[in-house]
Amino acid sequence: MATTPALHDALLDFTSRENWDKFFALRGDGDSFEWYAEWPQIKAPLLSMLLGEEGTEILVPGCGSSSLSEQLYDLGFRRITNVDFSRVIVADMLRRHARVRPQMRWRVMDMTNMQFPDGSFDFILDKGGLDALMEPEVGTKLGMKYLDEAKRVLKSGGKFACFTLAESHVLDLLLSEFRFGWDMTIQAIASEPSSKSAFQTFMVVMVKGKMGVVRTIKSLVDQSAEYCNMQQANAVIHALQNENKIRESHNSGVDILFSLRDLQLGAIGDLKVIVPGRRRQLILGEQGSSLYCYKAVLMDAKNQNETFVYHCGVFIVPKARAQEWLFASEEGQWLVVESAKAARLIMVFLDSRHASADIDVVKKDLSPLVMDLEPEYPEETDPMPFMMASDGVKQRDILQEVTSEITGPMVVEDVLYENVDGDQSCMSEKMFRRLIFKRSSGLVQSEALLIRESPSDETDSKTENSSASSKKKSQKKGLTGSKDSLRVDHSYLGSSYHSSIICGLSLVASALSAAASSGERVSTTIVGLGAGSLPMFLRGCLPHLNIEVVELDPMMEEVAAKYFGFSMDEQLKVHLGDGIKFIEENAHSEPNGKDSDAVRILIVDVDSSDLSSGLSCPPANFVEDAFLMSAKRFLSAGGLLIINLVARSSAVKEMVISRLKAVFENLYSLQLEEDVNEVLFASPSKRYLEIDHLDEAATKLKAMLKFPVDVESDMKNLQRLQ
Repeated sequence: MATTPALHDALLDFTSRENWDKFFALRGDGDSFEWYAEWPQIKAPLLSMLLGEEGTEILVPGCGSSSLSEQLYDLGFRRITNVDFSRVIVADMLRRHARVRPQMRWRVMDMTNMQFPDGSFDFILDKGGLDALMEPEVGTKLGMKYLDEAKRVLKSGGKFACFTLAESHVLDLLLSEFRFGWDMTIQAIASEPSSKSAFQTFMVVMVKGKMGVVRTIKSLVDQSAEYCNMQQANAVIHALQNENKIRESHNSGVDILFSLRDLQLGAIGDLKVIVPGRRRQLILGEQGSSLYCYKAVLMDAKNQNETFVYHCGVFIVPKARAQEWLFASEEGQWLVVESAKAARLIMVFLDSRHASADIDVVKKDLSPLVMDLEPEYPEETDPMPFMMASDGVKQRDILQEVTSEITGPMVVEDVLYENVDGDQSCMSEKMFRRLIFKRSSGLVQSEALLIRESPSDETDSKTENSSASSKKKSQKKGLTGSKDSLRVDHSYLGSSYHSSIICGLSLVASALSAAASSGERVSTTIVGLGAGSLPMFLRGCLPHLNIEVVELDPMMEEVAAKYFGFSMDEQLKVHLGDGIKFIEENAHSEPNGKDSDAVRILIVDVDSSDLSSGLSCPPANFVEDAFLMSAKRFLSAGGLLIINLVARSSAVKEMVISRLKAVFENLYSLQLEEDVNEVLFASPSKRYLEIDHLDEAATKLKAMLKFPVDVESDMKNLQRLQ
């Protein structure tokens, strides 16, 4: 039924109680209204779900003025409870049905906060209710609250049938919220041949099963294709295929990295119950719910007959200690659980983003996140304890604090790490210089290894400057001696994702090798200078690269040169300006004056000052369609776009990947095990890619590198994103 302009204006916000009251008042009483899917079209599939059990307790949330309940009632289903938060429509429906359908119940109630006991209903019938709550401007919050309530009031073995237009944001929520412990079926609802509706209705049915069990979705959409709006149907089919791949991976025995929401939904069973020997990896923290994102491991002690000091505890592992056997290996982690005397231990691993954060801030940020992981234990009244390994920093020396109009406050500091192995001779190898961005909650943007000048270097220095010995007396002493005796080692990569960027060049190893053999230089553009660690490493590691760094902030170049040994030459140059404009303006230029078919490399390694988008790296405009299309033109027929991606939200990450897939023919991913970084590799064609012989390509790349990089290990984790 069509709406008048006045009715349409009344529903500018589908989540507003006042708007719905106004809408129903304007329509008047005594007439039913269906937004989509009329009774003749949904009767057969719906009754097949109800199986003719007239005694079934049915809940219809967001009932509105639909005739759906009366149709079911007249077929013998008497125990129907209808709820809506509009008093206007509930009063009207009571007047219409109280005498002719006396057993049908009507309640004024918010479907996101229902006042029914747990397990009250056998069947929940939603016809457009979820769609109404999922206004794009509102996000998923109301939809999630409603689905939580629906799952709560549904009996075990009960069914939840949702009639929906299956828009992507609605379907994504349904697929993720009913992933664990539910059987799921989806089909398209047939339309009348005369119908000219531009929208296709789908029926998604979820059956409440055993917590933690993951089953693939049964799709009947292709069987109903003759009725479908095919664009909608194809989008649904594609989404279901991707979701079933996720579900299959959960059943494959692979150690899955769960989100906190996954665990809340029952991904590993009942969190309130301790399961001896259970170990699961997870991500804690989401945009809007925490300052940071954390990698963690939940472990239930193997022997629950022991006497425990804590029923549940949190053990924080600093970045400097994360790679030690005790914390990095599963065997070592079980030893930590045993020594902590906790029935359940949640090990939280800090990384570079937490390096300068006050530990009390970290604990405060973690506290609400770990509460949902605490097992039920009535006798436990004390708050969950936080334990922590030493952060490994023995001494810290701040060299400079400076504020840039673009980047904001920055700190350059030298740190001396504790020698956890007890080998005092290796102490100098644990000295680092760090660049910290205060705007990102103390993000350690770069970490460079400091090494001492060799004796010959010092001798040369004395020869060149006869007064050096007298000057040394007035020089400021560093952590373990004169700062003039220290320099940055540019053969060292302090960031593991930088190593992954290097390893990913295996994808174009043959093109790089051919260029090196012929004396050609490979055009390499890096957006984002930082402390200059990556371009300096690349210059020394692959001398045939012609590197141009694009940096927006002039102060970054000054800091990199003064404190991190960054320098330019014919092979390495810096362009000060906007990275997006630079790529757009040079999208049709020819690298090195050669033909446009030459291989090109474009690396986007920029952090974001605006975390509201859910992206920590890169800024959101670097993954917009406009920039990606410019990048594709910039690479021409071949080459590689490399993006350092840090997304706090899994939905945002999926959105970025989806956009890249739409623009680039080939997309690969390297997910770092110890960090939340994910490095994406995109190419417009297969021309230069070593897709079928990655092992050989990795060997070829390693032979070209002048500095040691563990190429083989990273390449084992390379995945193609279909």
